[in-house]
Amino acid sequence: MEAQSRNSILCPNCRRLVSIDEERCPHCGLGHPGSRWKNISIGRGLFASDRIVTNIIALNVGMFVLSVLINPGSIGFSANPLHFLSPSTRSLISLGATGTFPIARFHTWWSFLSANYLHGSILHILFNMIALWQIGPLVVQEYGVYRMFSIYTLSGIGGFVISYLAGIPLTIGASAAICGLIGAALYFGKSRGGQYGQMVYHQIIGWLVAIFVFGFLVSGINNWAHGAGVVCGVLAGYLLGYQERKAENFYHKVLGVSCGVATIGVLAWSVFWSLLALGYL
Repeated sequence: MEAQSRNSILCPNCRRLVSIDEERCPHCGLGHPGSRWKNISIGRGLFASDRIVTNIIALNVGMFVLSVLINPGSIGFSANPLHFLSPSTRSLISLGATGTFPIARFHTWWSFLSANYLHGSILHILFNMIALWQIGPLVVQEYGVYRMFSIYTLSGIGGFVISYLAGIPLTIGASAAICGLIGAALYFGKSRGGQYGQMVYHQIIGWLVAIFVFGFLVSGINNWAHGAGVVCGVLAGYLLGYQERKAENFYHKVLGVSCGVATIGVLAWSVFWSLLALGYL
């Protein structure tokens, strides 16, 4: 029995017991499931399906609090609720706001990722986090946690790249990434079909319409990033597939963990760069 346990391992993809010498997992088909590099546990806690949405929200809230505290003398206390308790432009740029202005002046290409975790006011972050809380769990359920985070990250980057090419001078917010989740959910609903697919599709269309109506009624909204985020989400949903057609596999996990490592690395660098730029270091 002891020898058997030493020669067996949980497949890193499907988590079923297999021989450590198997060429291919008999349950999910993963090649060489006993390979050491395929059994690295980094990211498993962060990517727990019941915590991924709250983890993303925590990162956003943490970066917002930091953006307010890092330059406290310039906090905005406008009577306009859209700008109440808003971080200064200097704080946001130093922490990684993106757009043609900061990239041209400071060459902060990493800001295509960092800007997804910055917000301009209490209401800005509140609206975005409510949308993420509503839509995120659906995408986790239908795509799996690793694909969900990949869609979120890549759509946010894609949205800001397009808005940069469109000439938007300064922009921040999680809405491009959230629009990516909306795009993936739209693709799922339309592709799956049936009563459930149609229900998902019509529910998500409501979110999409609300976001674009709000974007055209309120000045300063980056509709380029929103539209590009939706397109990126649809494309990612098509390329990565959803659970009913393709179970989440090891390569999806590699992509998700890579996005997670890139996110933590970029945010850590943005904090260091901000402290340096503002003279704290």
